Amino acid sequence: MPSKRNRTADAIRENEFHAFPGGDLVARGIQDLRQGVVSVTALLVSIGAPRLRRCGIVVSHPLEAPEHRLYELLQREHGDAAHSQYNALIQRLVSFERSVESVS
Repeated sequence: MPSKRNRTADAIRENEFHAFPGGDLVARGIQDLRQGVVSVTALLVSIGAPRLRRCGIVVSHPLEAPEHRLYELLQREHGDAAHSQYNALIQRLVSFERSVESVS
């Protein structure tokens, strides 16, 4: 995990995301948003967009109503397991946000 001393900018760079728990999901979601792809990770990053921005992470064009859309997408893919899948994804997002905040 990058330390405060090793960081030269205020924002976490995308190539550093992998060092944080859930960083793979956030990196993929940001990439999907840039490409206009509506995906699980794009919706997850859209949910976390306000907090990610406060951490200095650029989130371009977050999707509307991401919580409901993510749940609907998971329900189509996982049926009754959608709730646990949703909670697991949110926990990974929060882990990422907390880790980034701890070095910001």
